[in-house]
Formats: sequence, structure tokens, C-alpha cells
Amino acid sequence: MFILYNLLTYISILFIKIIALFNKKLGLFVAGRKQSFQILKDNISSNDKVFWIHVASLGEFEQGLPVMEQLKKKFPTHKIVLTFFSPSGYEVKKNNTIADATLYLPMDTISNAKKFLELCHPEKAFFVKYEYWPNYLNQLKRQNTPTYLVSGILRPNQVFFKWYGGFYRTALKAFTYFFVQNEISKTLLNSLHYNNVEIVGDTRFDRVSQILENNNDLPFLNDFTLDKTTKTIVIGSSWAEDERLLSTYINSITDKNTKFIFAPHNIKKDQIDNLLQSLKVPTILHSEHEGKDLSQYTVYIIDAYSILTKAYSYADIAYIGGGFGAGIHNILEAATYGVPVIIGPNYKKFQEAKDLITLGSCIVVNSQSDLDQIFDDLLQNKDKRVELGKTSNNFILKNKNATEKIMKHIE
Repeated sequence: MFILYNLLTYISILFIKIIALFNKKLGLFVAGRKQSFQILKDNISSNDKVFWIHVASLGEFEQGLPVMEQLKKKFPTHKIVLTFFSPSGYEVKKNNTIADATLYLPMDTISNAKKFLELCHPEKAFFVKYEYWPNYLNQLKRQNTPTYLVSGILRPNQVFFKWYGGFYRTALKAFTYFFVQNEISKTLLNSLHYNNVEIVGDTRFDRVSQILENNNDLPFLNDFTLDKTTKTIVIGSSWAEDERLLSTYINSITDKNTKFIFAPHNIKKDQIDNLLQSLKVPTILHSEHEGKDLSQYTVYIIDAYSILTKAYSYADIAYIGGGFGAGIHNILEAATYGVPVIIGPNYKKFQEAKDLITLGSCIVVNSQSDLDQIFDDLLQNKDKRVELGKTSNNFILKNKNATEKIMKHIE
């Protein structure tokens, strides 16, 4: 299996390089990795004390951020190396201020793992949620580097629990400790005879609970919502499948006191244009809002990154996209503001969604009629909105402090 894994890795690298010639996202994936070792050489010296944090993409970055912040606070002389697997995370967060070096993780070959760890020489390594790269893990194990899984989630259908998963099960030996989100993950690891496991929950709760301490005021949205006097639905990380249903609803609404804020997952021009064409009500792009009377518009489209988190503070209801596609995006940022959350049907991999559905403040829609009915009900019933919103916020507060538990163990 070890030989087969490495052979398939090299084949995958070749295949990706070919496809990257025709795919912009994969082009970033390939080109960015050409710079990784140089970024390490430029920012990390042989005398530096280093913590290495690896994340897959943007969501895992948000999970790892509270841990990085605490590491910076408690170990101010150490440097942080942050690696991403996906362009959708790296390209948004490559200029972050928490890490001393931010780069794409070189592909998981034996030679890359050895070279990376030689340049990085981490004192401790942290993998967030469900990133497992056998060659990196094997090298960390050989070097006796303390290695931790942060906010881990394991499921019975993962390769570790298959008859052919022995190679991957062995790679798990690299982890000094597993900090997992739930009892299922702990039970699954115990079944593999790993008892160095603690249920601490999800560090994203710590991240989002801090949001309310920030200044979340956005003057342009104050103008758009008439200083929050309108009923406002904020639509976060929407995809085309979500937008078809939402546009149909928006085009049919007659209440002039209801407004909609879109923050699409992709802000490519063709996708933004498709959304604009589907809307038959007054609509303004964030990139074109200067000098406009924003109060005259029904829909505000945020065609920029890093605004959505604050935009949720204007929501009476939040709709989180992805549920009619590969899976929902982050619902916790909306929930922390104390609003009911609406999602599509693909949420099964997300424990926080299942928990909030059980509590009643996250509502699943499966069709146009579902969406129409739920939106109408919540818009007409302020008391219900407020009640469900309190449930959302209390859920966030109840699940805080995963980071504190992790840091106590590490220290």
C-alpha cells in the first residue's frame, strides 16, 4: 500500500499539471506550490522555534485561527508556519497577519515531506479537522515531533475503517493527541486502539463567539437597510443552485420593507452577471455602490471578499448556501448573531447543523415551496424570529472553550 500510495501520488501530480493548463483554480494550485520552499527559506531560519499548522481551506483556517492566536499569545518568540491545501483558502488568506509564513503545502511525496520538515523544523505540528497526509505524518513520527489533530471529525466511511485502510491507520500513529468534536469520533478512534483522544468540541465556536466583540458596523449596509429598520435576509456563500430558488422568491415578494444581501461563494464576473440577470428588482453591486442612494435598492450583492462576517449583523434571517450542492458552508457565523438559519438538504457532514436543526433554529428547505413558506412565515412573525435567534446564540455560547482545553493539554 505504501508503494501504491506514492505511485498514485506521482501520477496525480502529473495529471493535475496537465489539467492546470486549462483550469484556473488548478493553475493556482500548481503555480503556488512552486513558491512554497522559497517562502520557507525567506521567512524561517534554522534558529527559529516554529509551530506548524496545516489546514485544507478557508473553513479549516477559521477552526485553526483560535489555536494560532493562543500560540502567539503564550509563545511570543515562536514563529507560525501556516500551510493550505486548497487555492480557495490560500488565495483569500495568504496575506494574513497571524502566521509568519503562509504557503501551499507541497504535494505529499517522501522527498517533499523531508525537505519541508527540514526547512520548517516544527517544534509541534497541528492538523485541522480531517487532513491526513501519510508521508508528512510518517516523517513527523520519525522525528518525534509532537503532532495534534485539532477539531477532528471521523466517520465510519473513512478509509481508516475499511479493510484496505491499514496504511492510513498506521499513519495515525504520528498523532500525539487527537482533539475531536464528538463522541462518534472518539469511539471510532478507540476502535482502532487509539486512546489518546479527548472530546473538546469545535474551535470555530471560540472564533465566532469573538465576533460580537468587534465593531461590525458597515456604513453602506446602514444606508441600504435604513439603519437596520428593514427586515433583512442575508444570503451567505450562495451557489447557482441556491440563487435560482432565492431569485424566484425575491422576484415575487411585494413587501417593500424586506431587503436581501447576497454574498456569493464565487465572485467571478460571469456568475455575478447570471445572478444579476435573474433578479427583476432594483439591485446594486458593492463594487458600484459609491454615490448611489442605497435605500432605493431591494438587493445588495457583495462582490468582494471579507465582508460577509460583518454583513450577518444586519440579518433578521440568514440563508447559508451550498446545501443544494456539495454541502453547506459555515452556519456558525450567522448563528452567533442570534438569527434563525435556513439551509438546503446537504448538511449531513456538519455536526453543528444537525445540532441546530434538532434545536429548531436551523431549518432545512428541500424545494422552492419550502423556501417560500419558511421565508414568509419568519418574515411575518417577529416573535418567532427572535425566539429562534436566541436559540442559535445560546448554542454558540454553550459550545465555547475548545481552544482553552487544547491549550491546557499542550502547555
